[in-house]
Amino acid sequence: MRRRDMLLGTAATFSLGACADSKFRRYTGPEVTMVYVNKSARRMHLLHHDTALSSYDIHLGFAPEGHKQFEGDGKTPEGTYRIDRRNPNSDFHLSLGISYPNVNDVQVARAMDKSPGGDIFIHGQRHPRKPDGKDWTWGCIAVTNDEIEEIYAMVADETLIVLSA
Repeated sequence: MRRRDMLLGTAATFSLGACADSKFRRYTGPEVTMVYVNKSARRMHLLHHDTALSSYDIHLGFAPEGHKQFEGDGKTPEGTYRIDRRNPNSDFHLSLGISYPNVNDVQVARAMDKSPGGDIFIHGQRHPRKPDGKDWTWGCIAVTNDEIEEIYAMVADETLIVLSA
């Protein structure tokens, strides 16, 4: 009986320990009112009005110069968008969707007889133990898995995101 109790206790401890390693964090600090991405500096800032709460080094699309114009161009959008969805089951750990394309983005792509694309996210790494190179995404904004856990907890849906050159 004693051995059974010890085994059950050990199993419970490991189960509870796994919960502590959850990728879903809680955030109780000031509201993030805007996400600001400076593409040329490769930095992203989470702001509460005019105060920076957190800042991160970022990786962009594999062709980072200029505004995204069509699907597959490897560019990260520029302009003002919103965080419009979240993916807890992302292939890149966790991800927050950006409301690209807007009406203007669609018009520009269609004028070139192309699709504007979509599925632009802030997300984590491809392989958590293998560092990614510089500017490796198809137009997304990438951070480390640890950082996306923090960002995912801090940034609410409908938060404004400004992406500048």
